[in-house]
Amino acid sequence: MTRVLPATKNFLSIGEEHSSYEQAKIVILSAPYEHTVSYGGGTKRGPKALLEASQFVEFWDEDFKRELCFEMGIASLPPLLFNDRKDAEALDFIRVSVTSALNDGKFVVTLGGEHTISAAPIQAHFEHYPNMSVLQFDAHSDLRESYQGNRFSHASVMARVVEFFSPERIVQVGIRAQCIEEYEFIRQQKIQTYFACDINAGKYADWQQSIVDCLRDDVYITFDIDYFDPSIMPATGTPEPGGFLWDETIQLLKKIGSVKRIIGFDLVELAPIKQLPFPSFLAAKLTYKIMNAAFQTA
Repeated sequence: MTRVLPATKNFLSIGEEHSSYEQAKIVILSAPYEHTVSYGGGTKRGPKALLEASQFVEFWDEDFKRELCFEMGIASLPPLLFNDRKDAEALDFIRVSVTSALNDGKFVVTLGGEHTISAAPIQAHFEHYPNMSVLQFDAHSDLRESYQGNRFSHASVMARVVEFFSPERIVQVGIRAQCIEEYEFIRQQKIQTYFACDINAGKYADWQQSIVDCLRDDVYITFDIDYFDPSIMPATGTPEPGGFLWDETIQLLKKIGSVKRIIGFDLVELAPIKQLPFPSFLAAKLTYKIMNAAFQTA
Protein backbone atom coordinates (compact mmCIF):
# COMPACT_ATOMS: atom_id res chain seq x y z
CA MET A 1 0.00 0.00 0.00
CA THR A 2 1.42 3.39 -1.03
CA ARG A 3 1.94 5.75 1.89
CA VAL A 4 0.00 9.04 1.81
CA LEU A 5 -0.36 12.02 4.11
CA PRO A 6 -3.14 11.87 6.73
CA ALA A 7 -6.13 14.22 6.68
CA THR A 8 -4.39 16.58 9.08
CA LYS A 9 -1.67 17.24 6.47
CA ASN A 10 -3.12 16.37 3.07
CA PHE A 11 -4.69 18.52 0.36
CA LEU A 12 -8.11 19.86 1.48
CA SER A 13 -7.94 17.83 4.71
CA ILE A 14 -10.03 15.00 3.28
CA GLY A 15 -10.55 11.68 4.99
CA GLU A 16 -9.01 8.32 4.19
CA GLU A 17 -11.99 7.15 2.11
CA HIS A 18 -11.20 9.80 -0.52
CA SER A 19 -7.45 10.26 -0.03
CA SER A 20 -5.94 6.79 -0.26
CA TYR A 21 -3.59 6.19 -3.17
CA GLU A 22 -5.49 3.13 -4.32
CA GLN A 23 -8.86 4.91 -4.50
CA ALA A 24 -7.81 8.38 -5.66
CA LYS A 25 -7.75 9.40 -9.30
CA ILE A 26 -5.65 12.50 -8.52
CA VAL A 27 -2.22 12.38 -6.88
CA ILE A 28 -0.31 15.32 -5.44
CA LEU A 29 3.47 15.04 -5.39
CA SER A 30 5.38 17.66 -3.40
CA ALA A 31 8.85 18.49 -4.71
CA PRO A 32 10.28 21.08 -2.27
CA TYR A 33 13.45 21.59 -4.28
CA GLU A 34 15.33 24.87 -4.02
CA HIS A 35 18.88 25.15 -5.32
CA THR A 36 19.17 28.01 -7.83
CA VAL A 37 16.86 30.82 -6.70
CA SER A 38 18.43 34.13 -7.69
CA TYR A 39 16.45 36.85 -5.88
CA GLY A 40 14.02 35.94 -3.13
CA GLY A 41 14.17 32.49 -1.53
CA GLY A 42 11.73 30.24 0.25
CA THR A 43 10.26 28.13 -2.55
CA LYS A 44 11.22 24.94 -0.70
CA ARG A 45 8.53 25.88 1.83
CA GLY A 46 5.91 26.32 -0.89
CA PRO A 47 4.37 22.84 -1.04
CA LYS A 48 3.92 22.56 2.72
CA ALA A 49 2.38 26.05 2.95
CA LEU A 50 0.03 25.30 0.06
CA LEU A 51 -1.14 22.04 1.63
CA GLU A 52 -1.68 23.76 4.99
CA ALA A 53 -3.68 26.57 3.37
CA SER A 54 -5.76 24.08 1.37
CA GLN A 55 -7.31 22.87 4.62
CA PHE A 56 -9.45 26.03 4.48
CA VAL A 57 -10.49 25.77 0.82
CA GLU A 58 -14.13 24.75 0.37
CA PHE A 59 -14.83 21.31 -1.12
CA TRP A 60 -17.65 22.71 -3.25
CA ASP A 61 -16.52 24.69 -6.28
CA GLU A 62 -19.00 27.33 -7.35
CA ASP A 63 -17.57 27.57 -10.88
CA PHE A 64 -17.88 23.88 -11.63
CA LYS A 65 -20.83 23.00 -9.36
CA ARG A 66 -19.25 19.90 -7.84
CA GLU A 67 -17.18 18.47 -5.01
CA LEU A 68 -14.41 17.06 -7.12
CA CYS A 69 -12.37 15.79 -4.18
CA PHE A 70 -15.11 13.31 -3.28
CA GLU A 71 -15.92 12.34 -6.86
CA MET A 72 -12.34 11.63 -7.95
CA GLY A 73 -10.38 11.34 -4.71
CA ILE A 74 -7.11 13.18 -4.09
CA ALA A 75 -4.09 11.45 -2.56
CA SER A 76 -1.25 13.56 -1.19
CA LEU A 77 2.09 11.75 -1.20
CA PRO A 78 4.79 12.52 1.37
CA PRO A 79 7.19 15.18 0.08
CA LEU A 80 10.21 14.01 -1.86
CA LEU A 81 13.44 14.08 0.13
CA PHE A 82 16.22 15.37 -2.09
CA ASN A 83 19.07 15.13 0.42
CA ASP A 84 22.20 15.81 -1.68
CA ARG A 85 20.46 15.42 -5.04
CA LYS A 86 20.61 18.49 -7.25
CA ASP A 87 20.41 19.56 -10.89
CA ALA A 88 20.04 16.59 -13.30
CA GLU A 89 19.99 14.04 -10.49
CA ALA A 90 17.17 15.88 -8.72
CA LEU A 91 15.15 16.12 -11.92
CA ASP A 92 15.55 12.41 -12.60
CA PHE A 93 14.42 11.68 -9.04
CA ILE A 94 11.21 13.66 -9.63
CA ARG A 95 10.64 12.19 -13.10
CA VAL A 96 10.77 8.63 -11.78
CA SER A 97 8.17 9.45 -9.12
CA VAL A 98 5.82 11.14 -11.59
CA THR A 99 6.21 8.30 -14.09
CA SER A 100 5.33 5.76 -11.42
CA ALA A 101 2.06 7.54 -10.66
CA LEU A 102 1.25 7.95 -14.35
CA ASN A 103 1.83 4.23 -14.85
CA ASP A 104 -0.75 3.66 -12.13
CA GLY A 105 -3.27 5.69 -14.12
CA LYS A 106 -3.19 8.76 -11.88
CA PHE A 107 -3.65 12.42 -12.76
CA VAL A 108 -0.48 13.92 -11.31
CA VAL A 109 -0.09 17.37 -9.74
CA THR A 110 3.49 18.33 -8.90
CA LEU A 111 4.08 21.11 -6.37
CA GLY A 112 7.36 23.04 -6.24
CA GLY A 113 9.74 24.29 -5.26
CA GLU A 114 11.58 26.38 -7.80
CA HIS A 115 10.60 26.23 -11.46
CA THR A 116 13.57 23.96 -12.27
CA ILE A 117 11.49 21.00 -11.13
CA SER A 118 8.96 21.38 -13.95
CA ALA A 119 11.20 19.81 -16.59
CA ALA A 120 10.79 16.46 -14.84
CA PRO A 121 6.97 16.12 -14.85
CA ILE A 122 6.85 17.63 -18.35
CA GLN A 123 9.19 14.91 -19.61
CA ALA A 124 7.29 12.19 -17.76
CA HIS A 125 3.99 13.32 -19.27
CA PHE A 126 5.51 13.68 -22.73
CA GLU A 127 6.52 10.02 -22.60
CA HIS A 128 2.87 9.14 -21.94
CA TYR A 129 1.24 11.77 -24.17
CA PRO A 130 3.59 12.32 -27.14
CA ASN A 131 1.20 14.70 -28.96
CA MET A 132 0.70 17.09 -26.06
CA SER A 133 1.20 20.84 -25.83
CA VAL A 134 2.88 22.60 -22.91
CA LEU A 135 1.11 25.71 -21.62
CA GLN A 136 3.40 27.89 -19.50
CA PHE A 137 1.88 30.54 -17.22
CA ASP A 138 4.81 32.74 -16.24
CA ALA A 139 6.23 36.24 -15.94
CA HIS A 140 9.55 34.97 -17.33
CA SER A 141 10.26 32.93 -20.43
CA ASP A 142 12.90 30.82 -18.61
CA LEU A 143 14.78 30.13 -21.85
CA ARG A 144 18.31 31.10 -20.84
CA GLU A 145 20.84 28.46 -21.81
CA SER A 146 22.25 28.88 -18.32
CA TYR A 147 22.03 31.41 -15.52
CA GLN A 148 24.68 32.17 -12.92
CA GLY A 149 26.70 29.32 -14.34
CA ASN A 150 24.02 26.64 -13.97
CA ARG A 151 22.19 25.01 -16.88
CA PHE A 152 19.61 23.73 -14.40
CA SER A 153 18.70 27.15 -13.07
CA HIS A 154 15.05 28.05 -12.56
CA ALA A 155 15.71 30.63 -15.31
CA SER A 156 16.64 27.85 -17.74
CA VAL A 157 13.87 25.31 -17.19
CA MET A 158 12.18 25.80 -20.57
CA ALA A 159 15.55 25.66 -22.33
CA ARG A 160 15.94 22.19 -20.82
CA VAL A 161 12.41 21.26 -21.93
CA VAL A 162 13.21 22.30 -25.52
CA GLU A 163 16.00 19.72 -25.53
CA PHE A 164 13.41 16.91 -25.64
CA PHE A 165 10.22 18.73 -26.70
CA SER A 166 9.24 20.61 -29.85
CA PRO A 167 9.40 24.38 -29.17
CA GLU A 168 6.51 24.98 -31.57
CA ARG A 169 4.26 23.11 -29.13
CA ILE A 170 5.09 25.41 -26.22
CA VAL A 171 2.59 28.19 -25.54
CA GLN A 172 3.66 30.88 -23.06
CA VAL A 173 1.29 33.39 -21.49
CA GLY A 174 2.05 36.38 -19.26
CA ILE A 175 5.71 36.87 -20.20
CA ARG A 176 7.00 40.30 -19.22
CA ALA A 177 10.67 39.84 -18.24
CA GLN A 178 13.46 38.27 -20.31
CA CYS A 179 16.85 38.90 -21.85
CA ILE A 180 17.37 39.62 -25.55
CA GLU A 181 18.74 36.11 -26.18
CA GLU A 182 15.49 34.64 -24.93
CA TYR A 183 13.47 36.98 -27.12
CA GLU A 184 15.48 35.96 -30.17
CA PHE A 185 15.19 32.28 -29.25
CA ILE A 186 11.40 32.60 -29.16
CA ARG A 187 11.38 34.13 -32.63
CA GLN A 188 13.82 31.62 -34.13
CA GLN A 189 12.22 28.52 -32.59
CA LYS A 190 8.64 29.73 -33.17
CA ILE A 191 7.54 29.41 -29.58
CA GLN A 192 4.02 30.80 -29.26
CA THR A 193 4.45 33.52 -26.66
CA TYR A 194 1.69 35.84 -25.47
CA PHE A 195 3.54 38.77 -23.96
CA ALA A 196 1.74 40.67 -21.22
CA CYS A 197 2.36 43.97 -23.00
CA ASP A 198 0.64 42.71 -26.16
CA ILE A 199 -2.35 41.31 -24.27
CA ASN A 200 -2.75 44.50 -22.26
CA ALA A 201 -2.43 46.65 -25.39
CA GLY A 202 -5.30 44.78 -27.05
CA LYS A 203 -3.23 43.15 -29.78
CA TYR A 204 -5.60 40.18 -29.89
CA ALA A 205 -9.32 40.35 -30.59
CA ASP A 206 -9.76 37.56 -28.03
CA TRP A 207 -6.44 36.63 -26.41
CA GLN A 208 -7.90 33.76 -24.42
CA GLN A 209 -9.49 32.08 -27.42
CA SER A 210 -6.29 32.63 -29.37
CA ILE A 211 -4.37 30.71 -26.71
CA VAL A 212 -6.92 27.89 -26.70
CA ASP A 213 -6.69 27.62 -30.49
CA CYS A 214 -2.89 27.20 -30.29
CA LEU A 215 -3.10 24.14 -28.06
CA ARG A 216 -3.23 20.52 -29.07
CA ASP A 217 -5.90 18.23 -27.67
CA ASP A 218 -3.69 17.11 -24.75
CA VAL A 219 -2.34 19.96 -22.60
CA TYR A 220 0.19 19.92 -19.79
CA ILE A 221 0.24 23.10 -17.68
CA THR A 222 3.29 24.47 -15.89
CA PHE A 223 2.17 27.33 -13.69
CA ASP A 224 4.76 29.68 -12.20
CA ILE A 225 2.89 31.66 -9.58
CA ASP A 226 4.73 34.86 -10.56
CA TYR A 227 2.44 34.97 -13.61
CA PHE A 228 0.06 36.81 -11.29
CA ASP A 229 0.44 40.48 -10.53
CA PRO A 230 2.35 41.10 -7.28
CA SER A 231 -0.71 42.92 -5.94
CA ILE A 232 -2.37 39.52 -5.47
CA MET A 233 0.74 37.31 -5.40
CA PRO A 234 3.63 38.93 -3.55
CA ALA A 235 4.89 35.58 -2.21
CA THR A 236 7.25 34.60 -5.00
CA GLY A 237 10.97 34.92 -5.57
CA THR A 238 10.93 37.18 -8.63
CA PRO A 239 7.73 39.25 -8.70
CA GLU A 240 7.14 41.34 -11.82
CA PRO A 241 4.66 44.25 -12.16
CA GLY A 242 2.06 44.18 -14.90
CA GLY A 243 0.81 40.67 -14.18
CA PHE A 244 -2.58 39.04 -14.33
CA LEU A 245 -5.52 38.74 -11.97
CA TRP A 246 -7.67 35.92 -10.64
CA ASP A 247 -10.92 36.08 -12.62
CA GLU A 248 -9.36 36.32 -16.07
CA THR A 249 -7.06 33.41 -15.23
CA ILE A 250 -9.85 31.13 -14.06
CA GLN A 251 -11.87 32.06 -17.15
CA LEU A 252 -8.97 30.95 -19.36
CA LEU A 253 -8.52 27.69 -17.47
CA LYS A 254 -12.22 26.93 -17.81
CA LYS A 255 -12.08 27.59 -21.55
CA ILE A 256 -9.12 25.28 -21.96
CA GLY A 257 -10.63 22.46 -19.94
CA SER A 258 -13.95 22.66 -21.79
CA VAL A 259 -12.43 21.84 -25.19
CA LYS A 260 -9.02 20.31 -24.41
CA ARG A 261 -7.81 17.54 -22.12
CA ILE A 262 -5.61 18.84 -19.32
CA ILE A 263 -3.41 15.81 -18.61
CA GLY A 264 -1.47 17.11 -15.61
CA PHE A 265 0.12 20.20 -14.18
CA ASP A 266 2.68 21.64 -11.83
CA LEU A 267 2.52 24.76 -9.70
CA VAL A 268 5.81 26.34 -8.67
CA GLU A 269 7.64 29.32 -7.14
CA LEU A 270 5.37 29.95 -4.17
CA ALA A 271 7.66 31.45 -1.51
CA PRO A 272 5.47 31.84 1.60
CA ILE A 273 5.63 35.07 3.58
CA LYS A 274 5.32 34.76 7.35
CA GLN A 275 2.25 36.53 8.71
CA LEU A 276 0.79 36.90 5.19
CA PRO A 277 -1.27 33.76 4.58
CA PHE A 278 -3.43 34.82 1.65
CA PRO A 279 -0.89 34.05 -1.14
CA SER A 280 -0.63 30.44 0.04
CA PHE A 281 -4.42 30.22 0.14
CA LEU A 282 -4.62 31.65 -3.39
CA ALA A 283 -2.14 29.01 -4.59
CA ALA A 284 -4.12 26.24 -2.89
CA LYS A 285 -7.42 27.40 -4.37
CA LEU A 286 -5.77 27.73 -7.80
CA THR A 287 -4.56 24.14 -7.52
CA TYR A 288 -8.12 22.98 -6.89
CA LYS A 289 -9.46 25.16 -9.72
CA ILE A 290 -7.05 23.64 -12.24
CA MET A 291 -8.08 20.17 -11.10
CA ASN A 292 -11.73 21.11 -11.62
CA ALA A 293 -10.93 22.54 -15.05
CA ALA A 294 -9.21 19.30 -15.99
CA PHE A 295 -12.17 17.15 -14.98
CA GLN A 296 -15.06 19.46 -15.85
CA THR A 297 -16.36 17.12 -18.56
CA ALA A 298 -15.77 13.94 -16.55
